[in-house]
Formats: sequence, structure tokens, C-alpha cells
Amino acid sequence: MEKFFKLKEMGTDVRTELMAGLTTFLSMVYILAVNPSILSASGMDSASIFTATAISAGVATLLMAFLANYPVALASGMGLNAYFAFTVCPMVGTDHPWEVALAAILVEGIIFILLSFTNFRESLVNDIPQNLKSSISVGIGLFIAIIGLKNSGAVSVTTENGIALGNLGDAGICLSLVGILVIALFAHKGFKGAIFYGILVTWVLGMVAQLIGWYVPNPEAGVYSVMPNFSVSGVKMDYLFAFDFGWIASHLLQFATIVFSFLYVDIFDTVGTLIGVATKADLLDEEGKLPHAKQALLSDAIGTCLGACLGTSTVTSFVESSAGAAAGGRTGLASVSTGVLFLISLVLSPLFLSIPSFATTPALVYVGYLMMTNIKNVKFEDAPFSEIISAFLAIIMMPFTSSIANGIMFGIISYLVLKCFEGHAKDIKPVMWISGGLFVIYMIIG
Repeated sequence: MEKFFKLKEMGTDVRTELMAGLTTFLSMVYILAVNPSILSASGMDSASIFTATAISAGVATLLMAFLANYPVALASGMGLNAYFAFTVCPMVGTDHPWEVALAAILVEGIIFILLSFTNFRESLVNDIPQNLKSSISVGIGLFIAIIGLKNSGAVSVTTENGIALGNLGDAGICLSLVGILVIALFAHKGFKGAIFYGILVTWVLGMVAQLIGWYVPNPEAGVYSVMPNFSVSGVKMDYLFAFDFGWIASHLLQFATIVFSFLYVDIFDTVGTLIGVATKADLLDEEGKLPHAKQALLSDAIGTCLGACLGTSTVTSFVESSAGAAAGGRTGLASVSTGVLFLISLVLSPLFLSIPSFATTPALVYVGYLMMTNIKNVKFEDAPFSEIISAFLAIIMMPFTSSIANGIMFGIISYLVLKCFEGHAKDIKPVMWISGGLFVIYMIIG
């Protein structure tokens, strides 16, 4: 392991890496419950989706470990699964619309693989201005903190008041806030696995709250028991290579739009996540570039194809990998730990799925704080106006639009426009022009 993963060179050890991988897994295990819930809205079987989600996440994360040696985990992406179920499938309108959607994901994945053998995606990661890179990390921090708070109900989104404070008397909300303080205290005392221990403590407190009647499960309201239920299990694979290419012939333009939309979100969510996690794990080199970017992007592309073949939506790098990076993860050994746990979850799914969202909220919020500290690297003074405003827009548009890709889009387009007004268009890297063009096309199609 030392020779392959270069642990000493990266300033880490086996225990730290395995703990980091476990932390990442616990921070993103919710996808094993959420993805089947979302995709089943299209008529697909939940158990089969769960199996496809777990296997694709495990294998893709192991690919990231061995090809790129990065502590980055992959799984079916949030947002992409909603687009699959609530936009693409109703648009297709066949008896089995998911078969067309899966075909689109396969095509997108193949294009992704081809791009991975060029310098386009690698340049996309490495040629983004440093100020914009740092702001992306800050924006992701705010984004995942809000995700965590929304998952526990600590904040809610209303049409009247926008984002509002939740009911602090609710057990889950109260425990999630207590968990944030627990992690902070563990971190202050120097515990390397502070985030992981915080999740466990919050989960145990949830069990106590349920036993004394403060936390009351109500499945109809989306409040589930925190106690493991091993009476429910099962592994099904009903959607292996379930592709429908016949629909494409008479709907070529629609299919192209679907493929492009999947590709667009996948590219920029992956790039944003890699930059954010790499910054937190201190993996960028002296020039601010990401070594092994091509291998990391290829792992993501292969994972997308694998997920389509198994029967799930686009597999992409998860921003929750930042939790593992913050817990000390620096190499692919952390990803090995996460990937193996995803595969084990096929057998022990009741145990892993019983971890409530309010127990992972503290991890996401604390990691959000850690990533926010990267704001010290964002130059709001003594920098070109184009870099200042583009960085600001990238930061605020991620949490306010609930999309990493949107934040990158506003950051890049504003950078290009303002750079031209400054009279420095010749200084813009080609990949930035290409990225801006893709975003403009996407907005027109959208």
C-alpha cells in the first residue's frame, strides 16, 4: 500500500486513509436511499435502482483510487437523477422511458471517455484562473452546508420567505445542530476522525431520542426510524443493459439535447468537485494545477457508462468527498475504503440506510466551514476587476441556485465578458472560450 498509494509522501497513514474513506461514505450514503426514491418516480423498481447505485458507486470509486490515487468518491449525482426522472422520462413518453434516458447517459459517458483522452477536460481543470478556482471551493462549501441544513430541516425553503429557520424543538433539527458542536469540539481537541465521530455520536443520540419518544418516526412525512431493520433487504438487477435506441431515429434533436444536458452538468459538476476536494486535500501543485487530472476524469467517465449499463443515472464525483479530505484523506486508499463500503452495503443496506440525514448534517456543515476558509485565497483587492466579480458570482450562485455547475457558469461567463471590456481578451485561455461557448449554447437550448 505504501509503494502504490505513496502514503508517506502524501503525509498520511493507513488508519487515517481508512477513516477518511469511512467518513466520506457516511457523508454520501444517503444516495443509496435517495436515488431509488427519485428514479422510481419514472416507473423503475426501487430495489433494482438501489443495487445499480451501490455497485456503480463502488466500482467507479475504486477506479478513481487505482487510476488517479485521489480520495474522491463517485455515485449517482444529485440533480442529474432528478433531471432523469422528472424531465427526460416525461419528455420521452414511451412505456419504458428510462430505457431512452439510460441510452442517453451511455452516449454521454462515451463522449466523456473520448474527451478524457484529449487535453480538453484536463485543461478545463488546470487553466481556470486561480482566483476562480479558490472561489469555486468557497462556493461549494456554502452549497454543501446548505444541503446539510436542508436535509435535517434546520432550514427550509418557502415561497413567502425564501430560506427560513426550521422548528428548533424538532428532535432531528436539534440533534443536527448539537452534532455540529460535537464535531467542532472533537476537532478542537485534535481528534483526526472528528467528523466521523461526530456522525456516530449524533446517530446514537438519535437512537436515544427515539427510545424516549422525542424522535417519532413517521414514514408518511418522510421521518424514518434510526434503528436498523434487517428484515428488509434484497439485490435485484432488472435493468442490466436496458437501452432503447429505437426512439432516437424519430427524435434525434430531442435526444441530442438530452445528451448535451447530461454532458454539460456532468462535466462542470465533476470539474467543480475535483477542484474543491483537491484544494481541501492540498493536492494542487505549485502552479495550482491538478496532477493526474486526466486519470481522475477518465474514472468519472467510465463510471457514467457503468452506471448506465447497470440501470442508474449519471455517476459523478461527489462533493461530499470533501468530508474525507477534511478528515485527513490524501490518497486513493481512502477511495478504496469508500468503494468497498458501497459494495458491502449490498448486504448490510439496512444498517447503512438507517443513518438519518440529521446525523450527516453536522459533517456537511463543518466541511462547508472548512472549505469556506479558502476565501483567504480569493483576491478581492489588488486583482483585475474581471477576476474579482467572476469570483464573487461563482461563490454566491452555487448556494443560491443549488447547483455547482451554475456557479461555474456565472463565474466563467462574467470573467470572459469583463476581461474583454478590460481589453485583455488575448490573455484568455482557449479552454475558457470553449467553456463559455458551451454555457451559452446550453442556455439557448435550455
